[in-house]
Amino acid sequence: MNIVIVGHVDHGKSTLLGRLYADTGTLAEGKVEKIQAICKQQGKDFEYAFLFDAFLEEQQQGITIDTARTFFRWAGRQYIIIDAPGHKEFLKNMISGAARAEAALLLIDALEGVREQSKRHGLLLSMLGVKQVTVVVNKMDLVGYRQDTFDGIEKEYREFLAQLNVTPQFVIPASAKLGDNIAKPSPNLSWYTGPTVLDSLAKFSSESEKAEQPLRFPIQDVYKFDARRILVGRVTSGRLKVGDRLICSPSNKTAIVQTLEAFNIEPPPTQAQAGQSVGVTLDEQIFVERGEVISHQDSLPLVSTSFRANLFWLGRRPLEINKPYLVRLGTREVECHVAAIHRIVDATDLSLDNQETKTSVQRNEVAEITLQSKAPLAFDLYNHFESTGRFVLVDDYDVAGGGIITEMVEDREETLRVEARQRDFAWIQGDVSLADRSQHYGHRAALVLLVGPDTTSKTFLAKKLESVLVAEGRHAYMLDAENLRRGLDADLPEEEALEFVRRYGEVARLLVDTGLLVISTTNSFQLPADQVTEAIRTLVHPAHVLTVYMSKNTGTPSIQTDLFFAGPEDFTATAHDILEALKQKGILAEAIGNQPGFQFSI
Repeated sequence: MNIVIVGHVDHGKSTLLGRLYADTGTLAEGKVEKIQAICKQQGKDFEYAFLFDAFLEEQQQGITIDTARTFFRWAGRQYIIIDAPGHKEFLKNMISGAARAEAALLLIDALEGVREQSKRHGLLLSMLGVKQVTVVVNKMDLVGYRQDTFDGIEKEYREFLAQLNVTPQFVIPASAKLGDNIAKPSPNLSWYTGPTVLDSLAKFSSESEKAEQPLRFPIQDVYKFDARRILVGRVTSGRLKVGDRLICSPSNKTAIVQTLEAFNIEPPPTQAQAGQSVGVTLDEQIFVERGEVISHQDSLPLVSTSFRANLFWLGRRPLEINKPYLVRLGTREVECHVAAIHRIVDATDLSLDNQETKTSVQRNEVAEITLQSKAPLAFDLYNHFESTGRFVLVDDYDVAGGGIITEMVEDREETLRVEARQRDFAWIQGDVSLADRSQHYGHRAALVLLVGPDTTSKTFLAKKLESVLVAEGRHAYMLDAENLRRGLDADLPEEEALEFVRRYGEVARLLVDTGLLVISTTNSFQLPADQVTEAIRTLVHPAHVLTVYMSKNTGTPSIQTDLFFAGPEDFTATAHDILEALKQKGILAEAIGNQPGFQFSI
C-alpha cells in the first residue's frame, strides 16, 4: 500500500512518522533509547521526529534510495510512505511513477486550523487522482483536546474537499508528539469513537487485483515468424486465453486467439494474466500495429482525439498552448497539442491560477488541460485503469511532463466513430481476408483523398492517378463524390451535408473492404476540408488514407496533409510522386502479385 503524507511545514509530519515507526515496532531494538540518550547528552528534548530522521539514515546505508520513501509493516500489510518534504519533491515523486500513491494522510495543525496551504494540498491530491484520504488534525494537545475546535476544522475541510469530489474516509483528532490516537485510542479524546491513525491505514483498500479487472493488452510490437504474425506485449490488467475473441482499439479489428506464445516455455501457455508478457497469434491475419489496445468486447476502452487531463510539467521550456508535442500513452505515440489550459497550480508554493486566459504552463506547475491528438487514441480514465489512464508528453525528444486522464472529450467524429464501431462489430466477413487480397493484388487497400481549393486539378489528377495505377496492374477505382450527389439540392444545409459525407464514407469503406485503391476528390462537399477529411478517416478506419492537397499557389495548406502540390502542369509526374509516397508508406509493393516470386509482407 503506497501512502503519501502531506502537510504544511511544522504541522508534525516527521513527528507522526517517527511515532508510527516506533509504535509498529519497525525500528531496531534499542533505537528509541539510543536517540533519547543522544538528546539528553546534547541537552535537548527528545522528539519523535528524530526517529524518522534516524530511520531514513539507516535505510540509506549501503543502497541508494529516494529519501522521500520509507517502509514499515503492520497487521500483515507493508506500507510505503512517500513523504513530501517540499512541493517540488512531492511533484517529482508522484510524476516519476517510482511510487504511486493509493491513499494519503493529510495533516492539519489544530492550533492553526485550515489554511490556504491545507486547501492547496487537498487540491493537489485530487489532481493526482488520490481519492482515499485520512485527515489527521494534529497537535490537539495545544488546544486542550477541545471537541468544538476539532468539529469546526472537520466541517470546514470536509466541505472544501467535497468541492473537489474527494470524501475523506476519516478525520482523526490526534497528538503525534504524545501518541494520542496514533496507535491506541487516547483517554484525552474520549469523545472521539473512530479509528486511530494506524487503524485508518488498515481500512484503506489496496488497488484491486489487476488480474480481476477487465482485459487491457497494449500491443508493443508485431513479430513475423514464417507465416505467422505474433502480437506481443504485456498484459496490464485482466486475463486472456486461447479461444477468446479480442477487440483491437481504436481500429475495431476483431479476431480469436489461436495460440499464446512465450519465450522458452514448453508447452506453450493457454492463458495469461496481468503482469505477464506474452505473444498472441490470431485465427486471421488482421493488420494491427503497435499502440493498439486489446480488450474484450464487453469492456472496451474509450476512443477519442481529445481528453481532459491533469498534467505535471517538468520541462526546461514552458508548455505552450497549440505547440506540437508527442503524447506517449501505453505503447502508442502520436503528435498532439494542448487545446486549452483550465487551471494551474504552482507546485513550488501551491499558488492557484484559475484564469483560462493562460497560454503556457511553467516548470513545476500542475495544470488541468485539454489535450488534442492528431489521431484517435484508445485510453481509460485514470481512476478506472492506471496503465491506460496515464501518459507522458515529449518535447524535442525529452520527456517533459506527464499526467492522468480525467475525462474523455467528445470530438467532431464521436458520433461517426460509434457508428463505425457498431458497424464493424456486426460486419459479416467472407472467407477472403484483406491480407489475402493484399497478397493477390500487390497492394493494401487504401484511400487517396485529394483535397484543397484547386477543383480542376484535383479532378485531372484523380483520373490520371487511376490510369497510372491500372496500367501498372493495380486494382484502383476513382470514386467521384458527385456521382453520389445526384438528386440532392445544390446547396445543402449543414445537417444534410454531414449526412452526405457519412454516406460517402460508407461507400468508400465498402470499396476499400474489397481491397481496392480508391481515389477521390472532395469537390462535392460543402464543409471545411479538415472536417470532411477527419470524418472520412473515421469511417474508413483502419484503412490507410493518403491526403493530397492541391492549390494554384504555393501558400501553406490550410490543413495538414501528406502531400502538397501547387499548380502542377505535369499530372503524370505528380501521379508518380503519389505512387512513390504509397510505396514509402508500405501500401504498394514494388512487384505485382501475379509475378513469379512475389510476396507482399504485411
